[in-house]
Amino acid sequence: MRNKLLFTLAVLGILAGLLAAYLLGERHQPAPPLFQPTPNPYAAGIYANGIIESSQGSGQNVNIYPELSATVRQVRVKEGQKVQQGQALIELDDSVQRANAEQLKLQASAAVATLEALRAQPRKEQLAVAEAQREQAVANQRTVEAQYQKMAKARAADVGAVSKDALDTAENQYKSARASADLAQRQYELVKAGAWSYDVQAQQRQQEALAQSYEAAKSLLAKYVLRAPMDGIVMAVNASPGALLTTQGVYSSYTGGQTPALVMSSKQDELAVRCYVDEVLIHRLPMQQAIKAQMSVRGTDIRIPLQFDRVQPYVTPKLALSDQRQERVDLRVLPIVFRFKPPPDTHLFPGQLVDVYIEQGTHQASAH
Repeated sequence: MRNKLLFTLAVLGILAGLLAAYLLGERHQPAPPLFQPTPNPYAAGIYANGIIESSQGSGQNVNIYPELSATVRQVRVKEGQKVQQGQALIELDDSVQRANAEQLKLQASAAVATLEALRAQPRKEQLAVAEAQREQAVANQRTVEAQYQKMAKARAADVGAVSKDALDTAENQYKSARASADLAQRQYELVKAGAWSYDVQAQQRQQEALAQSYEAAKSLLAKYVLRAPMDGIVMAVNASPGALLTTQGVYSSYTGGQTPALVMSSKQDELAVRCYVDEVLIHRLPMQQAIKAQMSVRGTDIRIPLQFDRVQPYVTPKLALSDQRQERVDLRVLPIVFRFKPPPDTHLFPGQLVDVYIEQGTHQASAH
């Protein structure tokens, strides 16, 4: 019985081995690739990593930051929306600054009113009062003077008629009345002369200072609205109502860093490709006026010829385009910018990674 069991197991083992050998030896046809690998379109071509961006006269996409820190009150645009230069994009909470501006406006208005009042002097009502006071003082002086003259004549005729004390008192009253009349005359002349020129100048300077402070407050108030610096497309909106927006941007919970409030591009009728040529290949580049290049969109069979735009003549450390926080200090690259018109019915967006092939210069190729 035991021998039969061992024989059966041996036979099953042999059959299993034969089956495994058959299955492992069978060749399977490889699955066709999703897309054909990108061939180098040039007999001698330089390969470079590239990234699509909006076509700018200089620089890259426009990152918009506020010039002051405040809470976002309203976001007035959406991603992908076309905007015109000067259009409001984001409104910040400006309640405190608006109150300061209104206060300075009122102070400037009060300073203008005070200046006009100084220039309008003398006020006819004040002048009339000063003139009446002068006439009253002159009339009082005449009355006291007449009394003093009578008492002096009476004492001269008869010493016993008026005492020396009474005459001295009358004389003092006369002198006091004459001084009061002179003071009233000077007060009348002061009122009639109007405001002092130095007072007018000082008030004018104060009014100008307050007016400038109000204009500065209005200019600062205008900065609480972020506006489009050009005609273009809103590519990314990173701020939301209630979020704190600083001059460094807004905190991103995805990256853990600061991102711009908005990112804008040009109208995208034409796009740009920024590629980075390794420094060891720079000497193989043709002259700028003869540069020919082609772009390949990754994952597709799309090939797009590129038009040379400019070279950024500054060799920088190489960065990984997918994560610019990773830097390679052992290799440097030369940025070159090309332009192209997006083909119809093709989805291409700024920030998309592409492969760029640049035709090598003939004289460089022959040298190698």
